[in-house]
Amino acid sequence: MVQQVTEGVNIIVETFYQSGHSNPLSSEYLFAYRITIENLSAHPVKLLSRHWHILDSNGTHREVEGEGVVGEQPVIESGDKYQYSSAVNLHSDIGKMYGTYQVIDLFDKRKIKVAIPEFLLIAPFKLN
Repeated sequence: MVQQVTEGVNIIVETFYQSGHSNPLSSEYLFAYRITIENLSAHPVKLLSRHWHILDSNGTHREVEGEGVVGEQPVIESGDKYQYSSAVNLHSDIGKMYGTYQVIDLFDKRKIKVAIPEFLLIAPFKLN
């Protein structure tokens, strides 16, 4: 688990290797991740968009951008949390992701770029 706070927004990331949906013989490795977005600020925020960097250990680098997360643009009240799960497919058994969310402070309409801390994606058999 990794976490990082940017301007009162705490991002917590947990990862899970999905062995039942992976096929190492075909270089297909599926990793799930759960993100918790905790609003530690004094004002409600709305998540507008995401920008991901996805890197495989084979040198592949992808970027993914879009509105919201998992089809939602949640409003997170002061002191509340929002949690979602998603997944990513890699072509190697080790990789990493990092990125940013853009949120807007609903009190003063200020847009904030919130860092998503870098997290590793490692198939458990690589740790033996």
